[in-house]
Amino acid sequence: MSQYSKTMESSESTSMLPPESLPNHNSTTPKTTKSHCYSNAKGILFTSFSVILLLTTIVSAGFLVHFRTGSSHNPTHIKTTMAISKTCSRTRYPSLCTHSLLTVPDSLNATESQLVHISLSTTLRRMNLALYGASAIANAQMGTRVRSAFEDCLELLEDSMDHITRSLKYSTGSETNKASSREDVMTWLSAALTNQDTCMEGFEGVSGTVKDQMVQNLKDVSELVSNSLAIYAISSKDKDFDGIPIENRKRKLLQSVSTSEKSGFPGWLRRKERKLMDLPAAMIKADIIVSQDGNGTYKTVSQAIKAAPEYSNRRTIIYVKAGRYEENNLKIGRKKWNLMFIGDGKGRTVISGGKSVMRDNITTFHTASFAASGTGFIARDITFVNWAGPANHQAVALRVSADHAVVYRCSIVGYQDTLYVHSQRQFFRECDIYGTVDFIFGNAAVVIQNCSIYARKPMYLQKNTITAQNRKDPNQNTGISIHGCRILATSDLQASKGSFPTYLGRPWKLYSRAVYLQTYIGDHVHPRGWLEWNATFALDTLYYGEYMNYGPGGSVGQRVSWPGYRVITLPEEANKFTVGEFIYGKSWLPSTGVAFLAGLTI
Repeated sequence: MSQYSKTMESSESTSMLPPESLPNHNSTTPKTTKSHCYSNAKGILFTSFSVILLLTTIVSAGFLVHFRTGSSHNPTHIKTTMAISKTCSRTRYPSLCTHSLLTVPDSLNATESQLVHISLSTTLRRMNLALYGASAIANAQMGTRVRSAFEDCLELLEDSMDHITRSLKYSTGSETNKASSREDVMTWLSAALTNQDTCMEGFEGVSGTVKDQMVQNLKDVSELVSNSLAIYAISSKDKDFDGIPIENRKRKLLQSVSTSEKSGFPGWLRRKERKLMDLPAAMIKADIIVSQDGNGTYKTVSQAIKAAPEYSNRRTIIYVKAGRYEENNLKIGRKKWNLMFIGDGKGRTVISGGKSVMRDNITTFHTASFAASGTGFIARDITFVNWAGPANHQAVALRVSADHAVVYRCSIVGYQDTLYVHSQRQFFRECDIYGTVDFIFGNAAVVIQNCSIYARKPMYLQKNTITAQNRKDPNQNTGISIHGCRILATSDLQASKGSFPTYLGRPWKLYSRAVYLQTYIGDHVHPRGWLEWNATFALDTLYYGEYMNYGPGGSVGQRVSWPGYRVITLPEEANKFTVGEFIYGKSWLPSTGVAFLAGLTI
């Protein structure tokens, strides 16, 4: 993602290995060596069995999946039912929807709700085939850039398999966890769609056989996920909202914020949980201590991550003592649940790296100094840095793809593409975020609250853009909400602000969505407020809103006149982008102990 074109790199050709079975991918993020990739591909066979068992269970319930990948056959001779016609007419790819459903026996007799299960089952099987096909070319000769894009795709496909599997379990009722809701499934399907988009973005600007085969492997996958998302949104229990974008829905206002919430903590939060998030690090009993002087459990953060349990429902606390930890591309994988990283404070505990697209010839996704995908990730009192500098363009300091993620009292420092809020539900509180071009970007459902967002002095002739949100599908429940923050300029930018205009955002994808609520905006922000991505692209499909902002840059009199931009005047509309409604924070943030404001400031 960038205003710059991708670096071109070709890959050597290789022949596609024919699949002999339908395995799932169950290994960690593949390494760059060919031997690791080969082992990773072989490791698919084990967990594929669980996926096949899941599909077998669905078959026994009457939802047999028999989807032929790459088929262009359209069974128009089969009469479609009213349920299929009605359901598919509401999707973005109705022809593919009809074809994929009609390849399943008994679909003609299915109800609208049963078509949800059939659609998800079909999508899961197709994604499994795509993952197998991609893994089969792991030993192909690839240059650095192509290899990084290929590895991204394997990681993202594995993650998407998890999302679709969980969605299928909950939609069929095989999981009875009452805490799960419509919003959970919407989040997982939105993330799965984002993952496919991110995968293919990695191959932009490159060519060769590996890219061609990946395109073929992923044929129709994004469209199937999009259709599943639309079908689920239509048929889910929240009938009042069927097919209506979130900004146009009418909900009841949240109840008035309690006195305890105004003071920073929800009233129902237990004392122990409050202390966990707010006590000095040295007073917290950590499970793992990282210290460079050897007086801890480990000397490096990577060792601590490796030692943490997988799929744990118990929070694992990792205390990272003061120091600068230069460990490029640290990753918390999708299996590492509920990891909480506590440092000694901004500027004292520093996790840094210097990977960039320009210098290292890798994807933006691959550049992150620290990346978190495991559900329940929390970071507190840590600085995340990417020091690659403005000349090296895209260089991510922190990437978050974790659901129910919290980043509290942290600094995220970089230039272009500093903070990658990639996917799922996220909350940032009392953080400092520094950057230049598109420095808060991605497709999560994220609320950034009570933070200081600093535009820095960019390179010559560059313009600063704070957000670049990439919502691709109107049914995705994603967007960037900046609430009660401060939009500021660093001292070097403030001294030359006339030469380097700063904008609140620009539309990376067609349905880009970003809002600023009750936020201070400095005079370094251009009076137009928002910047085009490319001519008229997305200007009538985006949703950009401002509500009760203030400060010298908060005046809306000279703002853009795009169809998708609006000055929000009704609190009912603004409230849809608060913690309580946009990320449904009241259902999960109390367990983290983080301070938050659920609604608007009264």
